[in-house]
Amino acid sequence: MADLKGKIILVTGAAGAVGRAMTDAVNAAGGAVIATDLKAGNGIDALDVTAEADWQRIVAEVERQHGRLDGLVNAAGIVAVGTIEQLDFAAWRRVLGVNLDGAFLGCKYSMPLLRKKGGAIVNLSSVSGLVGGHNLAAYNASKGGLSLLSKSVALYGARLTPRVRCNAVCPAFLDGPMVDAIVQGARDPDAARERLPRDIPLGRLGQPAEIAGLCVYLLSDAAAFITGADVPIDGGLTAR
Repeated sequence: MADLKGKIILVTGAAGAVGRAMTDAVNAAGGAVIATDLKAGNGIDALDVTAEADWQRIVAEVERQHGRLDGLVNAAGIVAVGTIEQLDFAAWRRVLGVNLDGAFLGCKYSMPLLRKKGGAIVNLSSVSGLVGGHNLAAYNASKGGLSLLSKSVALYGARLTPRVRCNAVCPAFLDGPMVDAIVQGARDPDAARERLPRDIPLGRLGQPAEIAGLCVYLLSDAAAFITGADVPIDGGLTAR
């Protein structure tokens, strides 16, 4: 079992399905969670991942309270359904802002604390960062960019002493609000919801807790030789 005892982990998007599962999983593994999301409440600190000043504030607070950071999970993410012709520029920028700019700022401002004793970053990418979808232009671009950003951060972190690892987790469709949004954006939502599990070789959608479990492993010392990887957790979708 992955062990996070004594580790301080910052999680963004903690009010979302994966973010909530992530905080539960870190707690279960013995870690201390700093949970953040756009709005504060129920043990969650406010953090707009697209706002540089918010990142500077939250990291300064972590340093004041703990003096270091052992792990970062960039789980904040949004989706906009639309082809290259349908999608407006404002939606494109919003998706890229949260999914890619937010992770960039998180990696940038967390790095000084992570490098103090060594640590790990997990970026929530997607199989949509590995394969395309005709109506996911912005989401594909944001997650593809996030996967390559993760590799760049990993190569930089490998040069540090102590090391900072960085990996991208690439889930397929998960039970939760994001899939609901994708389905509702389809021409025939009922048919789309029925089709999604059929597209996955294991025949079902993923569960947020399964993603969180993989993230905990990648944050832990058990994954000390894994960095710069895109790790699919997709029921076999990308094996085709």
